[in-house]
Amino acid sequence: MIKYTGHYGGPDRIKADVYVIPFPEDDTLFQKTVNTVCPQLKKVIAALQSGGEFTGKKKECTSLLTDYGRFILVGMGHPDISGAERLRRTMARAAKEMKSWVAPTVALYAPTEEVLKKDLSISFEDATIAMLEGAMLALYSYDAFRKKNASDKKGKIKEIRVVTCDEGYQSRLKASISEAVILIEAVEYARNLANAPANLMDTQTLVKQAVALGKKFTIKTLVLNKPEIEANKMGGLLAVNQGSKSDPRFIVMEYNDKKRRLRPTVLVGKGITFDSGGLCIKPSANMDDMKMDMSGAAAVLGTMYAIAKFKLPVRVVALIPVTDNMTGGAAFRPGDIITISDGTTVEIKNTDAEGRLILADALVYAQRFKAAAIIDIATLTGAVAVALASHATGMLGNDDELMDALSAAGESTYERVWELPLFEEYAGMLESDVADLVNVAGKWGGASTAAAFLQHFVEDTPWVHLDIAGTAILEKASDYNPKGGSGVGVRLLTSYLRSLPAE
Repeated sequence: MIKYTGHYGGPDRIKADVYVIPFPEDDTLFQKTVNTVCPQLKKVIAALQSGGEFTGKKKECTSLLTDYGRFILVGMGHPDISGAERLRRTMARAAKEMKSWVAPTVALYAPTEEVLKKDLSISFEDATIAMLEGAMLALYSYDAFRKKNASDKKGKIKEIRVVTCDEGYQSRLKASISEAVILIEAVEYARNLANAPANLMDTQTLVKQAVALGKKFTIKTLVLNKPEIEANKMGGLLAVNQGSKSDPRFIVMEYNDKKRRLRPTVLVGKGITFDSGGLCIKPSANMDDMKMDMSGAAAVLGTMYAIAKFKLPVRVVALIPVTDNMTGGAAFRPGDIITISDGTTVEIKNTDAEGRLILADALVYAQRFKAAAIIDIATLTGAVAVALASHATGMLGNDDELMDALSAAGESTYERVWELPLFEEYAGMLESDVADLVNVAGKWGGASTAAAFLQHFVEDTPWVHLDIAGTAILEKASDYNPKGGSGVGVRLLTSYLRSLPAE
């Protein structure tokens, strides 16, 4: 457990094993940072700057061992993205440098007041949160199954000291640090769920995680077993589950369930604990990543963690259909016709388009809550990754106001969303000769036709679909996001829910 504390003063007053100081590229602000934060290093930094070794440019990171301690000087560069995101990336670079050191206590220096106003254009509170997010999310690693050895002491931090050199700001540190810690914990919780191997994070284990979370935060939690799922005629979830050795489950969590006067926001997360593709089996290359096909469920659970810790005055319902998609002797087949819980019949063209089938039943179930909005989040299509790579989540929906709010949340957290079209022609591509719908329309417009399939089940409720296939499962690490499960969606959805007016 890392301890987080707030402090005031320069490195001469603050004890730490390493001091991390961010520098702007603007020369005037660069010099003022030196004078305000670390005047004792003035000659050393001047020599580095004159030699072009460290000038505050983006991606510059210099380590110094001095008589005053160990320092990491890291450049923020000129403004090209939001100030908060620049700080996240800046601190992520510093954190990666720290991984090679044994430094139990780390002092992170906040940018000076002048830098905040003239260079970053963000508040002190937002800067503090961004610094901690960037540093701590960059230090994340999923190592639950690795043997520990002496070298593991490197990069292991026991205390983070967030420090300001501007008078009057130290009293504002505590709340900002607390907020950042909640967000970091929630994202890491989601990452751990997604990265866990499928033989351990199976249907039963994911359900246990949800039940434990509900118990911890007094969130009303109901788990539908197979008989209840059958009673609700959830034909999509039952069909996908046919090839599995484990029965399906359907998780219902209600945060602030007693505030019945509030219309809830319903979050729906895809909980496919492993996706082999079913009888339309996936290529073996990268199939191991399909343990993360429940990243939508992980994002929803991480969001429930965060909003409960924040004690938000909103009502939220989480719905998570859970199963794996396997190739057992009873597995559903191409050509089968199944019936979703609202009576819609679906001709199966591809068993690897299974996520939309279980989400369809969840979206039908969501109607009973008379929701103010429904947001589903799922690793749904490879097509969205082809279109947007790992740089943005695909967003499609039927409500401009809801999409605008999520776009704003995406910009503030840098979990960006990008609207893709949902024209009526996409729904036309889902027509079947023998049923109401086909579950896949072919190779063209895959992200949009998948969303059109889901739209069929939301009726008139304001709804947004977030396709995180490209952003949730990362082939390589970048900045503060690791290879593997990114935990995307947690900060995005939490930011959106925090923006809702209290009623």
